[in-house]
Amino acid sequence: MSEQKPPVEHVGSVDLRDEPVHWNLGDSLSYGEYLRLDLLLAAQRPLTGEHNEMLFIIVHQVSELWMRLLRHELTAVMDCVRRDELDASFKMFSRIDHVQGQLLAVWDVLSTMTPFDYAAFRNALGRSSGFQSQQYRLIEFLLGNKHADMIKVHERDAQAHAELERALRAPSLYDEVLRLLSRRGRDIPQELLARDFSLPYEANKQVTAAWLSVYLNAEKDWDLYELGEHLVDLDHRFQLWRYQHMKTVERIIGYKPGTGGTAGVAYLAKALRLRFFPELWEARNSM
Repeated sequence: MSEQKPPVEHVGSVDLRDEPVHWNLGDSLSYGEYLRLDLLLAAQRPLTGEHNEMLFIIVHQVSELWMRLLRHELTAVMDCVRRDELDASFKMFSRIDHVQGQLLAVWDVLSTMTPFDYAAFRNALGRSSGFQSQQYRLIEFLLGNKHADMIKVHERDAQAHAELERALRAPSLYDEVLRLLSRRGRDIPQELLARDFSLPYEANKQVTAAWLSVYLNAEKDWDLYELGEHLVDLDHRFQLWRYQHMKTVERIIGYKPGTGGTAGVAYLAKALRLRFFPELWEARNSM
């Protein structure tokens, strides 16, 4: 009698006989339909036959998707601050940290592109540039970096220009935070609470003193202290993102001008000095 051999197992196969898989979806949406993958995966349309252009397109499209989520979470945080429901905002801040981590990570992928790789299709970009990213500008406006000139490049898109105009004139996240500090009894100058929000925010010594009092009374005002630290984290990660952007551009194109007309690396370096929440950094000098 011959020896009975065990059944052959196929590496990587899964037995689905006991799984109630919905093979027939009926009237339900499929995975691809729900995510609109027909549109999403058809949006990569290289203008040249160069292999590396696909990488360039996907990295920037993925970044725009992460920025879309960042805007979503920042808007929800602002609503929490307006309602003085800071505990609910802290989970959103935690998610924002992770989203910013993903935005940082895409530079690592893009830096696998060499100067030769990029030069092969760069001319096809014409004047298109990340400088024209509507979402990036909306995020900066949300965080308080307001400059009216920045929306001029969007004038040919009436809808985008109108959305940016509204964001320019609306209070930023930090404006809402200052209103919250005032409601909580901190001495915030009235002219900051009812200012022209389309103008860049300027640091104020009384606001620094207000944050200092929060930090020195952290046990009593724990939620305000936690809010301050989340804002610092947000600001810090944004600075890291800017730095990684600058170094990636330097690595790929050196000090040549950008396709959007800026000075390239030299222009990006200017932004490294920007801080959205200056008094939170200044208060550290007095602790």
